[in-house]
Amino acid sequence: MKYTISDDAKWSDGTPVTAGDFIVHWAANNDTIKAEGAETPLFDSISFEQGKYIPEAPEGEADGKEFTVTYPEPYADWEILISTALPAHVVAKEAGMSFEELVTAAKEKDVEALTPAAEFWNDGWDFSPGELPDASLVPSMGPYKFKDGGWQAGQSITLEANPEYGGAPAATKELVLRFADPKTHVQALQNGDLDVIEPQATVDTLQQLEGLGDDVNVQTGDQLTWEHVDYNRGEGSVFADSPELREAFALCLPRQQIVDNLIKPIYADAQVMNLREVFPFQDKYQEVVDAAYPKEMDQPNIEKAKELVEKSGVSKPTVRLGYQAGNQRRTETVALIKSSCDQAGFDVQDANSPVFFKEVMPAGDYDAALYAWAGSGQKASGANIYQSDGAQNQQSYNNPEVDAAWDKLATSLDENEQLEQTKTIEKLLWEDFQAIPLYAHPGLVGHKADVANVRDTAAQSGALWNVEQWVRVQE
Repeated sequence: MKYTISDDAKWSDGTPVTAGDFIVHWAANNDTIKAEGAETPLFDSISFEQGKYIPEAPEGEADGKEFTVTYPEPYADWEILISTALPAHVVAKEAGMSFEELVTAAKEKDVEALTPAAEFWNDGWDFSPGELPDASLVPSMGPYKFKDGGWQAGQSITLEANPEYGGAPAATKELVLRFADPKTHVQALQNGDLDVIEPQATVDTLQQLEGLGDDVNVQTGDQLTWEHVDYNRGEGSVFADSPELREAFALCLPRQQIVDNLIKPIYADAQVMNLREVFPFQDKYQEVVDAAYPKEMDQPNIEKAKELVEKSGVSKPTVRLGYQAGNQRRTETVALIKSSCDQAGFDVQDANSPVFFKEVMPAGDYDAALYAWAGSGQKASGANIYQSDGAQNQQSYNNPEVDAAWDKLATSLDENEQLEQTKTIEKLLWEDFQAIPLYAHPGLVGHKADVANVRDTAAQSGALWNVEQWVRVQE
């Protein structure tokens, strides 16, 4: 695949965006680049798909405007695997090497030469709250860049239009992103302290927004984000070695009640989500449901759940259901789960924590987790979550059949084959009761009526997806 970068593409410091930026980005997303004897990759990245599916470096000159990547075998998401890059010229300078030296080291996977670059990549862009670095460290190739002195710790970050941006210029020249307690969003919108809000969609929030009258526009809709319950299968969890308890807990989850009570009042078309990789509003959803979903999961089966709890041999098993503190909808979800599953013999405990994702989940100090994955529309990205060696497989899930099905899906360009493997994966995940889906998140956006071009989207970028088009309408 050959990629051509626009001749007009520049970083906000005036440096051209070149093939070298994407070559270095490839190296940073390649988990085969690691020091001898090291267990972890040299670069710290959330995903290593580029290195996995493109094992050799992109071909191109460091300062050129073209580069070519070669896939040794087909890859289902080839159209979007290459997307953006970070400023490699900044990395080179901070690592004490020339741009050309860095790009060469990336191409050659030279661990020794890349080590100082990786040190900056991993930690050099980690700043203290409120302390923006010199603009030379954080150039942008998008429509906005950081405004000097524009970070107020715990309050806001101010962006300003990037004069070097090669696309359509930002309609609003200065944009302030405020960090505000979700409980204050509606009042702040009413007072004029905020112009656009995207709060968690709750019944109360929607009613408050609708009560603001014609001064505010309200948008609701589908989102590619889905809520689910995940078992901790690691040591110390009540579910680690008990398939009976995993099935019992799945059977007592009041999924329909959760949707009826918490989601439908916000979005009338909401329904229980019965898959993980295909959303109810997407094509082929019903076909995959018919092939993979066990219909007995439609409603709780307390009696069967009781039998399975007894069969497990665990008396009144305690389930620490963890989630990030401060989320009212999840608090209400846990209350509904407790009301149902305690009838089956469980003791469900609300184990919310302000450091759930940062400390509790990595330590495995929970039995089940309530959180959401943001879908992307990609075909093979779920492998990162469900394959045994997936970087985001946080629950120690392992099924060789699932691994094999993901490999088949990821290496096929045949949409029919991809669909069949999706059916296989979903069926296996249900058999293992892995990542039990609840619902697709309802989207909720409120904005001042005089702010034009605010458009809700299902994508995980949220309302900000087209922020460069937002503009205040002059009366």
